Amino acid sequence: MSFRSRTVHAVLGALALSAVSPAADKRPVSLDDLARIRDVSDPQLSPDGAWVAYTVSTIDLEGDRRDRDIWMTSWDGQQSVRLTSSRKGESTPRWSPDGKYLAFLSDRDADEETEQIWLLPRGGGEAERVTSYPGGVEDFAWSPDGKRLVVAAEDPDEDAAEPGKEKSDKEKKKTAKPIVIDRFQFKEDVTGYLGKKRTHLYLFDLAAKKSESLTTGAANELLPSWSPDGQTIAFVSKRGADMDRTDNWDVFAIEPRAGAKERQVTTYEGADNSPEIESRLAWSPDSRSIAYFQGGPDRLIYYATRHLAVVPAAGGPARVLTAALDRNVQSPHWTPDGKQILFLLEDDGAFQLARVPAEGGAIERLVTGRRVVSGLTTSPDGKVAILMGSPQLPDEVYAVEGAEPRRLSKQNDAWLAEVDLGTVEDTKFASKDGTEIHGFLVKPPGYASGRRYPTILRLHGGPVDQFQATFDMEWQILAANGYVVLGANPRGSSGRGEKFSLVIWADWGHRDVEDVLGAVDDAVRRGIADPNRLGVGGWSYGGMLTNYVIGQDGRFAAATSGASISNILAGYGTDQYVREYEAELGKPWKNPEAWSKVSFPFLHADRIKTPTLFLCGESDFNVPLLNSEQMYQALRSLGVPTQLVIYPGQYHGLRKPSYIRDRYQRYVAWYDKWVKPGKGAAETRAGSGR
Repeated sequence: MSFRSRTVHAVLGALALSAVSPAADKRPVSLDDLARIRDVSDPQLSPDGAWVAYTVSTIDLEGDRRDRDIWMTSWDGQQSVRLTSSRKGESTPRWSPDGKYLAFLSDRDADEETEQIWLLPRGGGEAERVTSYPGGVEDFAWSPDGKRLVVAAEDPDEDAAEPGKEKSDKEKKKTAKPIVIDRFQFKEDVTGYLGKKRTHLYLFDLAAKKSESLTTGAANELLPSWSPDGQTIAFVSKRGADMDRTDNWDVFAIEPRAGAKERQVTTYEGADNSPEIESRLAWSPDSRSIAYFQGGPDRLIYYATRHLAVVPAAGGPARVLTAALDRNVQSPHWTPDGKQILFLLEDDGAFQLARVPAEGGAIERLVTGRRVVSGLTTSPDGKVAILMGSPQLPDEVYAVEGAEPRRLSKQNDAWLAEVDLGTVEDTKFASKDGTEIHGFLVKPPGYASGRRYPTILRLHGGPVDQFQATFDMEWQILAANGYVVLGANPRGSSGRGEKFSLVIWADWGHRDVEDVLGAVDDAVRRGIADPNRLGVGGWSYGGMLTNYVIGQDGRFAAATSGASISNILAGYGTDQYVREYEAELGKPWKNPEAWSKVSFPFLHADRIKTPTLFLCGESDFNVPLLNSEQMYQALRSLGVPTQLVIYPGQYHGLRKPSYIRDRYQRYVAWYDKWVKPGKGAAETRAGSGR
């Protein structure tokens, strides 16, 4: 959960996924570099294909926050222009159909606490705020004629002040109302306790600055997309008697006029374009069809494979175009002639750009290799731009033309010219039962063959997720401090098909533990890892898997367990996964054996001898703090060296840059203390079996 023998190792083609040998004057990566790296995201091609707008996120050290600004780069890559520079930040750049404006979201007004839509004239001038939705804007899309926007806006808080009016001192001191809960799933990370607030669609007239309601009711309406002919707006929504008990999202359509009645387009009993993936609906150029991704059966929750599908906009049976492809897909885009659909394809530690005929047929992979394509945008004239990264190069914007993508943005070139990165290699090795497992191995700068290194096994979250062939700052910081880093994709991971993911169904900490230990055995056998200087750690399910590992194997000198849970029963009703728990483990009072089985590290905490650092956000509703507190208390009771770090006001994912830096600093300090000297390795090596 987002809480997502004999070796057969092979370094693919014996090639490291790295640049050529670094210049002698380069320096190792340091914690200070966290404030220097620039995160590029959300590329958007202009209607004429001449420019690509995108966002660049940097750290504001003074404000201890991330600041996101909008940039654009010309199609020839010769010009790059920063378009916004407020300290509040801007996101979601979207071109008007005539290319004269860029709309974006921001809370840059001094008196504005919610994100609103702003318009930036491309001919010059200041950006203007055009909306004032009390609950804030989550998403929007332009009408084809550029005169209106469809806006997804959240209902306001009942206690919020009237628009444009601050609360009086008396109102500010007023006692908050009790929180009344009457929902099956009643909490969500960041959002908090879930009540009756919903996100609905509105039509916004740009000339009149007037908004009118398009949808109402008890359901959320998300990811609006306007048809090319301007006659219909498609969106996704989850309806039914008890929407909290299912992930059965469907595609709906509605005419863009007040009082119109929405109609259901898809009827599959599973997730049709679940908004959790943030993949937009794609209209065909003739406005007759909608491309989207179809999830698996609802009973398989997040283990199911997502497929590309097309449904008639007027309704009717959907056609699944990737049924024979046992891989996840997302982000469909039609070609201008309506004959092909471009999409992103997850595959074994990478994400590729692919396309398929709209009527069905063979899938063609356009951008392949050991890298990750994470964003896709197209223009009416057929241009294609992507966001792509690799282990030695953070995400940048590329033009797709010819055999190899051409880089357009160069946001991190100056920084990369200074630092000596660790090399990243693909690995393959055998698990305990002979299953071939894939992963990554990071060697520190200046790595010397024939020397054994202190080695850290890092574990990813999910569990249905994957380590990818993209830049990882955490790995680079550990490598810069002299560690070899292992990143395995055990069974349960995505990228290698549904069956591979389902192996750990209701059996967490079994095959996946064997698989990640296989990565360590492989590195030791190859003479890379020092068996007496090993560490392990991860966040969310990576933290959970860390607890499973140290509960079964005593070879690790230190562990770091972030935002984890081991007494799984403690999660029921205290985190946001009640539906997933009941689907996979059953109800606790009906299937206590399953709950006990996956709670192994807590119920047998006395088998853990590894010094362990626990970390968690104070306000985490995904995997709440109480779970880390329980494991910390258990190890403290047992006399095992341990420490608990709580980040005030933080959620499942830390947001404050100073806390992120602190976390990495503590990782390095904990591993340096226990792993590098090899303390306790010999005594704890025997460990305990499951």
